[in-house]
Amino acid sequence: MQLDLNSDLGEGEPRARTEALMRSITSANIACGGHAGNTASMLRCVRLARQYGVRIGAHPGLWDRKAFGRSGGPLTPAELELLLLHQISALEKIIRAEGAKLHHIKLHGSLYHQTERAPELARAYVRTVKRYWPNAGIYALAGGLVVRTARANRLRAFDEVFLDRAYRDDGSLLPRNEPGALLTSPSQIQQRLRLLSTARQIETVSGKLIRVPAQTLCIHSDTPGSPRLAQLARRALNTFQRVQS
Repeated sequence: MQLDLNSDLGEGEPRARTEALMRSITSANIACGGHAGNTASMLRCVRLARQYGVRIGAHPGLWDRKAFGRSGGPLTPAELELLLLHQISALEKIIRAEGAKLHHIKLHGSLYHQTERAPELARAYVRTVKRYWPNAGIYALAGGLVVRTARANRLRAFDEVFLDRAYRDDGSLLPRNEPGALLTSPSQIQQRLRLLSTARQIETVSGKLIRVPAQTLCIHSDTPGSPRLAQLARRALNTFQRVQS
């Protein structure tokens, strides 16, 4: 099975970085006005995605630009539904005006993790997507609650693994404020890609190998050297998949 390569874009990164990442990735998660993004950045990302043949996804986050959507208190299901309607609908109007289609939805930051921890939020998320964007897939934590809930409701779901983040033994991400949370060296990325492509495994911070049902792999645009790492990842994935075929 081919592995998809995605990145979170339109989050205030330099325009040159956005385009450089678009050359390597196969799916773009476009910030749509919550934690980051505005109409100009959304339009620019959609046009670049069309130019490079990249699948277009919405990347909604908390209305929290100061903390970049990575903190904040929990939402109620009703608040989550309204947030999704505001942000995804805004991006979708731009996508349609450009003659493109919304391919998937991936939550950002705190929202991503809140929906994995709270069954009522996972249900509200999936219910909202199914009602308003039934043809869109959901990118979410590999093997997690959101992926399972989406599939139970007959929605397409894609198991996501982060290429540039360290994992704990239980399959959760090492918090960003802890040493070693970010993987930024080419050798680290190559090792993770090799394990994922050949055995669907990742190595945790303790050195343990755990199996993950990876379908889409993420490199964050704000990771140091992200364009170079994405280019390396694209070449490595092409090589691994060519060998396996």
